Amino acid sequence: MEQASSGRRRRFHSEEFKAQAVQASKQPGVSLASIAMANGINANLLRRWVLAAERPGVEPVARSTAPVGFIALPMPAAPATTNEPIRIEVQRGPITIAVMWPASAADACAAWLREMLR
Repeated sequence: MEQASSGRRRRFHSEEFKAQAVQASKQPGVSLASIAMANGINANLLRRWVLAAERPGVEPVARSTAPVGFIALPMPAAPATTNEPIRIEVQRGPITIAVMWPASAADACAAWLREMLR
């Protein structure tokens, strides 16, 4: 058994236990709830096991506790720096305001724009 951080314990059931519970639930006139109660498990958990057993060839995905190493991903090349100025146009009704800002001062342009949009 594994201790969870909230103080609750997670129970792990063997494949044999699961198979026995699923087989018992297939008997005529037996309810899943009664089989679950008799085995000390939740009926929803038993239903999940039954559905998994009915789907042949579908295995549950095992989670690995091993840490994943670094995976290098290709990154697009940084765009070439440009000397083109930043151009901002704001239109409100019949009035249009155009602002040209040097690209070398993009940070100052962003700060100015944030202030204007407040």
